[in-house]
Amino acid sequence: MGTGHSIDTPIRVAPLGISSVISLVDDLLLEKIRKYYTSKFNLPYVKIPRNAENGRAKRITAYLDTVYEIVGKKMEETRNQPFFKNNNKRKYFELLPEESLLRKKYEELLKMKPGHERDALEKDLTSRMKPGSIDVNIMVTVDRAHFDKNGNPLGDEFSDAQAGLRGYANSCLESGIVYSAGFNRRLFSYMTRFKDFYRDKMGRIKKRIILKVSDFRSALVQGKFLAKKGLEVHEFRIESGLNCGGHVFASNGILLPVLLEEFKEKGKSLMSEFQPLIQKYYKKMGWDYPESELNDRPLITVQGGIGTHGEVRRLEEFNIDRTGWASPFLLVPEVTRVDATTRELLRQAQGDDLYMSDVSPLGIPFNNVHNTGSEIWTQKKVAEGRPGSTCPKHILVSNTEYTEKPICLASRRYQKIKLKEIDKMNISADEKARLCKKVGEKTCICDHLANGALIALGIAEEKKSPQSICPGPNIEWFCKFYTLKEMVDHIYGRGPSLVSSKRPHMFAKEIVMYVEYFEKMVADSSLRTAAIKALLEFKNNLEAGLDFCLEIAHKEPYPEENLASISVVVERERVRLRSISNGLEEKLN
Repeated sequence: MGTGHSIDTPIRVAPLGISSVISLVDDLLLEKIRKYYTSKFNLPYVKIPRNAENGRAKRITAYLDTVYEIVGKKMEETRNQPFFKNNNKRKYFELLPEESLLRKKYEELLKMKPGHERDALEKDLTSRMKPGSIDVNIMVTVDRAHFDKNGNPLGDEFSDAQAGLRGYANSCLESGIVYSAGFNRRLFSYMTRFKDFYRDKMGRIKKRIILKVSDFRSALVQGKFLAKKGLEVHEFRIESGLNCGGHVFASNGILLPVLLEEFKEKGKSLMSEFQPLIQKYYKKMGWDYPESELNDRPLITVQGGIGTHGEVRRLEEFNIDRTGWASPFLLVPEVTRVDATTRELLRQAQGDDLYMSDVSPLGIPFNNVHNTGSEIWTQKKVAEGRPGSTCPKHILVSNTEYTEKPICLASRRYQKIKLKEIDKMNISADEKARLCKKVGEKTCICDHLANGALIALGIAEEKKSPQSICPGPNIEWFCKFYTLKEMVDHIYGRGPSLVSSKRPHMFAKEIVMYVEYFEKMVADSSLRTAAIKALLEFKNNLEAGLDFCLEIAHKEPYPEENLASISVVVERERVRLRSISNGLEEKLN
């Protein structure tokens, strides 16, 4: 979702029982949104200046506490609404899945005649209404160091990731924190300072740990690291390496179904690995570990490219507890905060418009869409001979090629130096042009990803605020603006399908993306011995994945599941894969 598009989603959907995630990357954006919402709900607001001591953590805490207060107010308003009226209370129950006990009780209520029994059930149902979880996300690789006014480095606790964690830990929220994009040992160790990440006497963990993982080994290694510190993983969130929104982190050619199968086979062993370490830590600290929680296990969830209820049912065969949807909600104005121009761009987006880009200053592939305000602005700056951004937020500073302190690859400062260096190189004009283009395409996503939300709220002017967005390729098949009910009914398979029956299966789409990624790997490779070995390992893993996907394709399809597309794609992409890798083994020998 980027930094801004779900920034106020909990305010909008948590009172309806729906959980969502706020990114903590951009604390300056959070401060602007806090000012907006405190004014809207007549709450006190005291500005936390950019240069305030411990400012990042304070801004995050202040925003999350504001969201918590607003959600609480709206939840209470919803509870106080009457049944049998067209209101948010009715919406709350109608959005629940059919198998929900609460939904079944609600349907019983609708059939009852007025009286004491109905009144009692109304009271019981109202008391059971809970808001959705207000979860947060930290991208652990975005961990900028900070310096005092004299240029001296501040301690680790003031780095972006640790300050972000502290801001969340000090908030009122009882929810989950999603760690994505890597393994940050210093950050994970820092959690031990906050008691909310441990069980209380009732066995409750107020702040739950959610890890995005790319494979089973990563889950095991990170989970054991945390368990040695008494920290429990509430959820392992598996995401497709490529078929998702935002930054993408390709696995080593291991397709999502293969990853899920490994979790299915080994997932139950996770707690046998973690629990002894957790109990050892509690004993060392002199804490009691509740016996009732000894058999508790982490949830296994999956997200990335899901498009139909049939695909959800297929994923459930891997013993998945829950599935996550993101990009399609960019076309649901009730849920996400996107400016009108960008939302219309997404509505019209076709396959060729959606691409894996190199615009991120982090040097990580970034799923993107052509013709955003950000792309137009960036290209205009290059054409004017003034490429790069003024770097207003400094969030993604990481390069020390020319400077002692890190600067951003998308900054005007870096690009000016780099382009001068390229100009002096003794290479062909074509090669210079290629290198210059590569430099100039880096975009100020930390600022531009925030602008869509600011424009939509009337805080920023569109003409002065280039907008970036990072949808997954799945958005191609969603081509209207939808109500929340339409999208939820589609997810649960209880309404008309919102996508064409021609839409390829999510597994088929991922195969295509991985073969294309492999083709780029080969084209960019030095083709030295180590590189060739790595390419062949990737290719062999991918071929094994194709075989497994073909097994799935031969099963009986669920409604709205285009299993037939998998067989077609496997056969076509297998030929393409072998063509791309042709000659690699000979070079190795």
